[in-house]
Amino acid sequence: MTTTPSRGRRRAPSRIERAAGKAAALQKPRVILAGLLLLALTSVLLLDGYLRAEVGGDQRVRTGAGASKVPDDILGGGPILTFRGGRATTVSVPDKTIVLTFDDGPDPTWTPQVLEILEKYDVPGTFFLVGSMVARHPGIVKDMVEQGDEVGIHTFTHVDLSYQSDARVDREMEQTQLALAGAAGITTTLFRAPYSSRTDAVDDYSWPVYQRLGEDGYTSVFVDTDSDDWKRPGVSKIIEWATPEDGEGASVLFHDAGGERSQTIAALPAYIKKMKAAGYTFTTISGAMREESAAAREASGQQQAGAGTGAGTGDEAAAGAAGGGLQAAHREATGMSLYEGKALVAAVAVAEWTVPVLSVGLAVVGVAVMGRFGMMLVLARRHHRKRNRRRFSWGPAVTRPVSVIVPAYNEKECIANTLESLARSTHPIEIVVVDDGSTDGTSEISREAAKALGMTNVRVIRQENAGKPAALNNGVRNAGCDVVVMMDGDTVFEPDTVRHLVQPFADPKVGAVAGNAKVGNRDTVIGAWQHIEYVMGFNLDRRMYDLLRCMPTIPGAIGAFRRDAVLEVGGMSEDTLAEDTDITIALHRAGWDVVYQEHARAWTEAPGSLKQLWSQRYRWSYGTMQALWKHRGSLTDKGPSGRFGRVGMPLVVLFQIVTPVFAPLIDVFTAYSMIFIDFRAALLAWLAVLGVQLVCAAYAFRLDREKYRYLLMMPLQQLAYRQMMYLVLIHSCVTALTGGRLRWQKLKRTGEVGTPAGVS
Repeated sequence: MTTTPSRGRRRAPSRIERAAGKAAALQKPRVILAGLLLLALTSVLLLDGYLRAEVGGDQRVRTGAGASKVPDDILGGGPILTFRGGRATTVSVPDKTIVLTFDDGPDPTWTPQVLEILEKYDVPGTFFLVGSMVARHPGIVKDMVEQGDEVGIHTFTHVDLSYQSDARVDREMEQTQLALAGAAGITTTLFRAPYSSRTDAVDDYSWPVYQRLGEDGYTSVFVDTDSDDWKRPGVSKIIEWATPEDGEGASVLFHDAGGERSQTIAALPAYIKKMKAAGYTFTTISGAMREESAAAREASGQQQAGAGTGAGTGDEAAAGAAGGGLQAAHREATGMSLYEGKALVAAVAVAEWTVPVLSVGLAVVGVAVMGRFGMMLVLARRHHRKRNRRRFSWGPAVTRPVSVIVPAYNEKECIANTLESLARSTHPIEIVVVDDGSTDGTSEISREAAKALGMTNVRVIRQENAGKPAALNNGVRNAGCDVVVMMDGDTVFEPDTVRHLVQPFADPKVGAVAGNAKVGNRDTVIGAWQHIEYVMGFNLDRRMYDLLRCMPTIPGAIGAFRRDAVLEVGGMSEDTLAEDTDITIALHRAGWDVVYQEHARAWTEAPGSLKQLWSQRYRWSYGTMQALWKHRGSLTDKGPSGRFGRVGMPLVVLFQIVTPVFAPLIDVFTAYSMIFIDFRAALLAWLAVLGVQLVCAAYAFRLDREKYRYLLMMPLQQLAYRQMMYLVLIHSCVTALTGGRLRWQKLKRTGEVGTPAGVS
C-alpha cells in the first residue's frame, strides 16, 4: 500500500464549506417558492371550481313552502319590490309597456346575439347576471352597459338564497358587485333571486332574504310573464307564453344563458315586432319605476320633478334613459371596490387559462406515464429473456484482473465494510481507495482494515478535498488495469458482483456497464420507499434504456468502464453534480455501447432521513439538468450521439423532469374531485393508476427476486415521493435559472449496511 502525504489540516472555512453554507442559505427560499407555486395552483383550481359551482355549489331549490309571514299586498303586488323608507312596496309595470329581462348570463355564445337584436330594434333590456359568468366574460358586460342596457345581480353562483346563511348571502352579492366593478366599472341596485318567478311565489323562507337585501338598498325584481324558453318548446310557444293579456304591462322573462338558446334568439325579433305592432313600448326596470312614479305624481297632483329616493326616481333616474349615460340602477364603482373588482376579473382570467392548460398537460403526462409503464413492462421482459437465455453470451469470459476505485470522503462508518466485501470477490481485482481529504481518519481505517483482512491488493491514495469527480479521476490515473469498476465508499459488493459486472466487456463495443444497485437499509419507512424506487424506478428503467441503447446513467454505487474510454472522453467532469450521468452521456456520444448487468448487485446505504433524501435527490435532479444541458448538442448530431439526443434525452426530460413536476397535479386533482365532484369515481381512477404502478412494481420485484411485502408501502410512497420530487425539481430549476452551483455533498452515514451475506 502506498499513500500520498496529507498536506495538513484544511483552513476553516474551506471553499467547499462556504459553497455548502451558501447552498443551505438559498435552499429555504427556493423551497418556499416551490410551496407557494403548489399553493397557487391549488388556489387557482379552487377558484375555477367556485366559478363553475363545483366548489361550494348548492343545487337545492325550495318548493312548496308556506307564505303565512309574507304580507298579502306583496303576494298580490307588482313584479318590482322596493323598501322605500323601510316599507315594503311593490311596483307594477305600466300598461302597454314591456320590460325585457334576461337571466343567467352573460354567455359568450348567446348574449352577444341578444345584444345585437336589442340594438337592431332599439329596445333596451335588463340583464340579471351571474357573478361568476361576469368575471369570466367581462367584455360582454362592458358592451352591455355601454349599449345602454341595465344589469342586475343574479347571485355569484346561482344558488337558492333561502337555504343560505346571512354570510353566504352577503358574499354572493358582494362578489357579484366586485365582478361588475371589474368588468364595467359599475355596481347595481337591482336583484333577482335564482329560481324566483312571480311575487305570489315568495315564501316564509325567501321573504327574510328580500327584507334583508331591501334594507341594504336592493330592489328585487320578479316576473309577470315567463316565456319558459329554457324548456325549448318552439319559437311560437315562446312568443305566445311571453305575451301579456289585455294590454297589461309586464316584466317578461327570457334567458340568454344556461343552455342551448337558439329558439330564444329566433323568437326574440318576432316577439319585439309583434309587441310593437300591438302598441307596446319597451323600457328597463328603472324606466318602469320612473313611469310609475310619474303616474303617481300626476294622479296626486304632485308636479315636482325629482321627488323621492332610491333607484328609480329624480334627476338621477332621468339620466338613466335608455341609450344615454348610466342607468338609474347603476352606480359608478370607485376606490377599492374598483381595484378589487379588476383584481377579481384578472384572477379569474388566470384561472380560465391555467386550469384548461394544466388539465391538458396532466392528460398528456398521464398518457405518457401509462405508455411508459407499458413500454417498461414489454422491454423489461424482453431484456430479461434475452439476457437470461441459456445460449446468451457476451463473448469469451473476462477473467483478467480489474481495478476497483473507491472514492471516499469521511467514510469511517462504512469503508471497512466496503473493503471486507471486496475481499470476498471471486474475480481478481486491485483496489484503489482515494481519500478525498477526509477529516475522520478514513485513510487510516482503510489501511488498518486491509491489513486485518490480509489484503495486499489495496492502495490508499490521499488527496486534498477536491470533490468526487477529482477523486475518481485520480483513481483512474492510478489504476493498473484496462477495466475500472467504480463504487461508493458506503457500498458493499456480493462475492460475484465484479465477475458479473465485467463480463459485457467481452464485447469490444461495450464501453461501460451499469450494475444493479440495491438498498441495504430497507427496514425503515423511508428505506422501504427507496427500495421500491430502486427496484422499479431505476432497475426496470435501465432494462428499457439498455434495449433502446440510450442508458442515461451508470449509478455511482456500481459501474464499470473501459479505462481508455474514460480517458477518451476526458474523464469524470466537474461541470455537473451528476458526474455519473455526464460521463454516461459522453460515452454514448463517443460511440460506445452502455449496457445493464442485472446480476451484478451492490448494496448501498440509502439516506435515512427526509432531509438527507432531499439533499441527495436535489443533487441528482440538478446534476441531471446540468448534464442534459451540457450535452444538448446531441439533439442535432448524427450517429450514436444523435441517437442518444433524439431518443434518450427526450425520455429523460419527460420522465425525470416534466413528469415529476406535473405529478402533484395528480394528487391535487384527485383530492379536488373527491371533495367537490365525485368521490367514488375519483377514488376508483386513482386506484386504477396505483394498480398499474403496482403491477409494474410487482414485475420488477419478480425480476429482481425481491420480497413483495415491501409493496405494501407503495401507496404512501407514491403520495410522499410525488410531493417531494416536485419540490426538489422546482428547487433545482430555480437553482439552474439563478446560476447557482453546488459541490459534492456528503450524506450522513451510519454503516448499518454490512456484508452482503447479512442482507435479506
